Amino acid sequence: MMKHGTRACCAFSLSLFTLAGLTPVTQANPADARPSVVKLSGDAASGYKLLRNGEPYVIRGVGGERYLDVLAGVGGNTIRTWGIGEHTGELLDTAYENGISVTVGIWLGHERHGFDYNSQNDLKKQREAVVEAVKKYRNHPALLSWGLGNEMEGPTSEGSSPIIWKEINVLAEAIKKLDPNHPVMTVVANINPAKVKAVQTYAPSVDILGVNAYAGAGGIGNNLIALGWDKPYCITEFGLPGPWEVSHTDWNAPIEPSSREKAGYYYVAQKQIMEEERQCLGSYAFLWGSKQEATASWFGMLLPSGEKTITVDSMGRAWTGHWPGNRAPLLKEVNVPFALKRVPARQKFDISVVYSDPDGDPLEYLWEIYEESTDRQTGGDKEQKPEAVASCILKTGPNGTATINTPSKKGAYRLFVTVRDGKNSAAIDNWPFYVE
Repeated sequence: MMKHGTRACCAFSLSLFTLAGLTPVTQANPADARPSVVKLSGDAASGYKLLRNGEPYVIRGVGGERYLDVLAGVGGNTIRTWGIGEHTGELLDTAYENGISVTVGIWLGHERHGFDYNSQNDLKKQREAVVEAVKKYRNHPALLSWGLGNEMEGPTSEGSSPIIWKEINVLAEAIKKLDPNHPVMTVVANINPAKVKAVQTYAPSVDILGVNAYAGAGGIGNNLIALGWDKPYCITEFGLPGPWEVSHTDWNAPIEPSSREKAGYYYVAQKQIMEEERQCLGSYAFLWGSKQEATASWFGMLLPSGEKTITVDSMGRAWTGHWPGNRAPLLKEVNVPFALKRVPARQKFDISVVYSDPDGDPLEYLWEIYEESTDRQTGGDKEQKPEAVASCILKTGPNGTATINTPSKKGAYRLFVTVRDGKNSAAIDNWPFYVE
């Protein structure tokens, strides 16, 4: 889903890291380390294992590039990226210093963006870029595997066209000649019989299949095996259902699950994913960071300011069996009378939410109203965040209370509340409404 070009990682200060109740990671210098060696062992019958420097390695991963100390502190050990950028070297260094391995994504062209897999010129430029990336980073000790492309077949296509997979095979062979010490994974948007057969037939040099899936992610492994996939695989994006998979209001606004519901989705999906032990190498939760996709909060496991949410806590519990030392606020009650409704313009409402903090921390509340997003894209392409609607929050009171005026302009909106505990944990929830 995510396109490449995200920012390089940025570590929290030690004070914030300690406030979050996380375990600091002993830093190591990548300049003093040998290149990593990662191999696959086993077969479909006996089961596959990923061996990193000779030791079994189960991927407890996320998609994203920042706050890697926080990830390590809750038990994560791997990230995946979507493309090569100017900060890739810095990112790899920071990952190694925090004990994190990296599936380095190499972005490949999408036909829906104008790339032509019949154009020798396009293919030549892309092949040169792939070779350059592999030569540059193949000896880094944080490197786990190569992520060759992301949903190149298109997020809604059947994915059976041979032309893309034949080129993937050419690139996979080139990578393996340059770097025999790290496996090659390619990533698809969900699965179907035609797509799985096409990858098997036309891209046999791919070592690992990555699958991006949301609703139903926990059952992807068994379905994949039932379709005849006999190599290792990873779930490379998962979390809660996407905006395209949930109920909508009568004005077609997707209804975002609550922060607490999100935690359940992540936890259950992770547990279900890892029940298939023969061919699954692990998973990457989406998204370790924040982005505008339908809303500003749908997929983000962190706030834009860096605080971790309950989805991080739930993934940490799934990975390690215990909660982090400091936990995010939990949504208990909601009183938003106009949620999911059509209401008059300039109408006053008293609203409130009740959040509990597992650690007893005092909570701060921020209320905001935004227009509903009209810049809806597909496949995770970049979307513009709507502007906040000024002067609608008339007053805020203690313990999550507020008084608002609905906007004067007709249209679709969302009310957001952001709740912070002052110790690097937070929650965010929203409710759509329509002004007549």
